Amino acid sequence: MKQEIRLNKFLVSVGACSRREADRLIEDERVSVNRTPALLGQKVTGKEIITIDGEPVGKPPTKRIYMAYHKPIGIICTSDPNAEDNIIEAINFPERIFHIGRLDVASSGLILLTNDGDIVNHILRAEEQHEKEYVIQTDRPLTDIFLHRMETGVVIDDRHTLPATVKRLGPDRFTLTLIEGRNRQIRKMCEALGYEVKQLKRIRVMNIQLGDLPPGRWRFLTPQEEKELLENKK
Repeated sequence: MKQEIRLNKFLVSVGACSRREADRLIEDERVSVNRTPALLGQKVTGKEIITIDGEPVGKPPTKRIYMAYHKPIGIICTSDPNAEDNIIEAINFPERIFHIGRLDVASSGLILLTNDGDIVNHILRAEEQHEKEYVIQTDRPLTDIFLHRMETGVVIDDRHTLPATVKRLGPDRFTLTLIEGRNRQIRKMCEALGYEVKQLKRIRVMNIQLGDLPPGRWRFLTPQEEKELLENKK
């Protein structure tokens, strides 16, 4: 008898989604096993008829895909096909892919996409402390005190943010490099210090730079970028 594994792990292994996304899809009753809604923690062998939104999954991808996308303002980081302006529809890639992490709808910049569920979990794990770099413009001139607080940490949602790296770019613009990724973290940090974010763009994730990739366009990672990304996974 073929060994059983958890359904969320199976969906990762066939490149259907990340483990977090698999759990969300199961909770939303969008995954079925043998035409019956799946349950969290359910185990499968892979011989079942497994579907997401009615589309069958089950064969591992023949090639792992790693992409960089310049998300424009207004595009939503969700795999829900019913959501207007969702990132998957915007990219319109012919194979099943999913995004790694998120940028809120009012932000732009670098998003990685893949069909490799294992790399998603690795990148998103907080303990890995992978760097993400942003360019931020505020509603008023920056002070040294503000930049120091952004660098040393701010209390948001009853928890102190981790130390970050800050570089002033102009009167109201700076870069911020984080090793964590809490929900709307940068906007909340600025708001806690009395500032409003006017523009927010992510320009780097780990070793991968946004560079001059135009908004709304994507590219495959270079062989060197992919090599370094997979080395970081080990």
